[in-house]
Amino acid sequence: MSPAVIDYFLSALTTLMVTVDPPGLAPIFLSLTLGMTRPERRSVAVRATLIAGLIMLGFAFFGAPVLGALGIGFPAFRIAGGLLLFWIAFEMIFELRGRRKNNVARTAIDEDHIRNIAAFPLAIPLMAGPGTITATMLIAGTARGDSLKLGALVGVIVLVSISCLAVFVVAERLSKMLGVTGNLVLTRLLGVILAALAVQFVIDGVKAIL
Repeated sequence: MSPAVIDYFLSALTTLMVTVDPPGLAPIFLSLTLGMTRPERRSVAVRATLIAGLIMLGFAFFGAPVLGALGIGFPAFRIAGGLLLFWIAFEMIFELRGRRKNNVARTAIDEDHIRNIAAFPLAIPLMAGPGTITATMLIAGTARGDSLKLGALVGVIVLVSISCLAVFVVAERLSKMLGVTGNLVLTRLLGVILAALAVQFVIDGVKAIL
């Protein structure tokens, strides 16, 4: 595997891991599945992971043709996507994203309770939300038809999905282990990393236009 593909893999893995934020989903998963038995929780976790993974794969391979059909240039999408990711990073650093996700979770429980909870709100929008979809399309766009890089992206999506599944399985223990302080520190650290990646996407988009 060439150094370029390895760099692409690591960059894609970092971006999607930070955007999806599997550890941050642990307390929300627990609140959504409150009162369920362990097998029921596992079933919800597996279904949510599969749905989110398929959504990310779909946008990775078919997102660019849709943009082309709409007449949207990829540099423009890269700049817009970078700005969107920067806003998500801003929310993470200032503890706004967690509150928004919890509000979405509470609304879903009130309206739909446990039925289809894996699809909404776990898979959409908590795992494969606008930020994740944008990041996936941006990463796929940098592959530019390179089959090795596209293969690496598929591997990244699978790894991120497995990470989410693993977090859901051990959610109770992970939440207790990190504690409130640990969750806050981790979220802010990941937010700073995502902000830097978002700025880089904007810079790349401006360069492409110029």
